[in-house]
Amino acid sequence: MASPYEIRADGTVVLRLHVQPGASADEVVGLHGDALKVKVRAPADRGRANEAVVALVARVLGVPGSSVTLVAGATGRSKRVAVAGVTPERVGNILPPS
Repeated sequence: MASPYEIRADGTVVLRLHVQPGASADEVVGLHGDALKVKVRAPADRGRANEAVVALVARVLGVPGSSVTLVAGATGRSKRVAVAGVTPERVGNILPPS
């Protein structure tokens, strides 16, 4: 199975996410194919789920929200977010065991 993230030449980590909006909690729940599955309470309405995804990724990786940028998937469940200032090892720590 492919890793749910890639590392750009500048060191930025890009996560592939599968997002479930309207959930009962904001959480990382595991893998969904080659993406990391996350749930957020916010509905998929006027970008609120996207904002919640950015906040969740920042919180679980311990970086400021300004370090997380939505780079693809603004209107769908499949998203990609770029995270600056985080090591691949730290990203690996949030992944479920294989």
